Amino acid sequence: MMRTISSVLTSILMLAPLATPIHAANATTSQSTEITSFLAQDWTPKDFITSSNGKSVVTSTEFVNLLNTAADAAGYDQDIAYKSGDVVTRETAAVLLDQIIDVPYSQNLAYNDVKSSSYLPSIEVISTSGLIKGFSDSRYGYEQTLTKTDAAVIAYRLYQYLQPFNPVEASITSIQSAMETGRLTSEELVQLYLDRIEQYDDNGPKLNSIIKVNDQAISLAKELDAERSDQGSRGPLHGIPIILKDNFDTADMPTTGGSLALKDSVPADDAYQVKKLREAGAIILAKANLHEFAFGYTTTSSISGQTLNPYNLTRVPGGSSGGTGASIAASFATVGMGSDTGGSIRVPSSFNNLVGIRPTIGLSSRDGIMPLALTQDTGGPIARTVADAAAVLDATVGYDPNDVTTASSIGNIPDSYLDYLDSEGLKGARIGIVRDVFGTDSEINTVMTNAIQELKQGGATLIDNVSIPNFTQINSFGSLSAWEFKFQFNDYLTTLGDNRPYSTLSDIITTGLFDPSIAQQLKDRNNIGSLEDETYKDIVLYRTRLAQQAILKMMADNDLDALIFPTSAKQIVKIDGDQTIGDGFKLSSFTGYPTVTVPAGFTTDNMPVGMDFIGRPFSEPTLIKLAYSFEQSTQHRRTPVLTP
Repeated sequence: MMRTISSVLTSILMLAPLATPIHAANATTSQSTEITSFLAQDWTPKDFITSSNGKSVVTSTEFVNLLNTAADAAGYDQDIAYKSGDVVTRETAAVLLDQIIDVPYSQNLAYNDVKSSSYLPSIEVISTSGLIKGFSDSRYGYEQTLTKTDAAVIAYRLYQYLQPFNPVEASITSIQSAMETGRLTSEELVQLYLDRIEQYDDNGPKLNSIIKVNDQAISLAKELDAERSDQGSRGPLHGIPIILKDNFDTADMPTTGGSLALKDSVPADDAYQVKKLREAGAIILAKANLHEFAFGYTTTSSISGQTLNPYNLTRVPGGSSGGTGASIAASFATVGMGSDTGGSIRVPSSFNNLVGIRPTIGLSSRDGIMPLALTQDTGGPIARTVADAAAVLDATVGYDPNDVTTASSIGNIPDSYLDYLDSEGLKGARIGIVRDVFGTDSEINTVMTNAIQELKQGGATLIDNVSIPNFTQINSFGSLSAWEFKFQFNDYLTTLGDNRPYSTLSDIITTGLFDPSIAQQLKDRNNIGSLEDETYKDIVLYRTRLAQQAILKMMADNDLDALIFPTSAKQIVKIDGDQTIGDGFKLSSFTGYPTVTVPAGFTTDNMPVGMDFIGRPFSEPTLIKLAYSFEQSTQHRRTPVLTP
């Protein structure tokens, strides 16, 4: 077979790309790839295309028989009807294909060479589907006859087009392409994800990552499909299902923080970032489990119990955004949202082989996100790819009058973070290795050693043993969540209005409606008397200043674009274990500076390990460029075998 493929390709490489637009620079390469794929299929008729007949005109009988064979192989049981004729032109091919292709929103095209308007509806449908596109925006190729090579390419495209859409690992780009070409609607996509939630979260491995599914998701998807048909797409997130950590306010669903005490608490309005996502056309599909009130790294709560890691059901998924992490790893939605105070985006991303972006504090609003410690809190995307995370970041950043820190975002937001998806982004970059936070775990350090080598292979210069100035002193300061939570949580309860279930943290403690494992933390934090305490003020002032100066000095002294270290210096523990992660998280949490987490590899027992890129404030474009280049060259992302 390979000898046949090789000889056929040799003969067609110089053919005009009749089934693809002539203005596409890589059209010939694309067509040759499709011929290779066509010849490799089990259903390909023997000798339909050979080294000597590729330029031969295909008859209507040959063409229709080939299309029906491809459709049958794809599981489509309706045959194309036709009248026998000598040749097939591009317009008659469109009419034939239109019998089995249903594009819900075809493009209105302006082909000047289509002489008969009766063909135009079919041409628009088939051009939109991508099966036969025009040679240019104004020229379809009317009356041009098809060769056997063209027929083979079209048949392979038809076979691909008719395949059921697979949501597993589906990216925003692949989904939008499927929607734009009519292969998929948002309604169908939502149902595919709901089916997976039922199959793998409620049953099967029972990941227990979802607290509540949005009952309106299907109807919202229908509305967005109709809008796409009537007005076109709003942008990359149009019709895209998203899972939120259940500490993001949603006016149409309860926001529980993982606590039974708030199981019926429905906020008056959406969190700012949720509002922005909806405006971009996203669908809030579900609310995900979290470590109750975002207090820990294992993701257990009184409202939903323990979430499991999809890579090993005996391990924790990280936290506190572990429900989001597990659900996105298992392809229960396209992308997710988490919050991060002390690692809660980064750790679940690492533990679930995902990408996470903890934005610079001030880039994205925290309004409507249940607080843990606003000095450190932020919210951002958790996704399977850097590109998807960047697309969500585009939609959620910006100034919000209800979060004064976002005033600093003005002038610091690029046109699009997607512009920084450069596969060659590592070339010439200078990256510092922060050994101070690596720890001593040999499994983690082996993965990092390999990742460092991969960074070098990508063209980066690595500067080793970049030490953290004053790190001992920085580490000596306590947790701000221990100080701030009570006061800021009480303020949050006030925003819920007159119908709020409780007015204060004290009220909730009295009910006992929380997981017993956090009882002492709740009581200790509720016993904090005032934020006027000098110890608290010292943490806010001195710790923040020392940590920020340390990062900036490290980068300036070594002329660095970013710093790297393992997201967690510790391996993923078993359920009920005590999960710690080392000190690396502090570099971002204590400074408010941005971090992008990416998959770096796996331990010998097949558990994911993540790597953090941290940089200067508002350096998300640089970090995205570096992370994307690393991701593209290494491809460390793997689908969990437990949720195929």
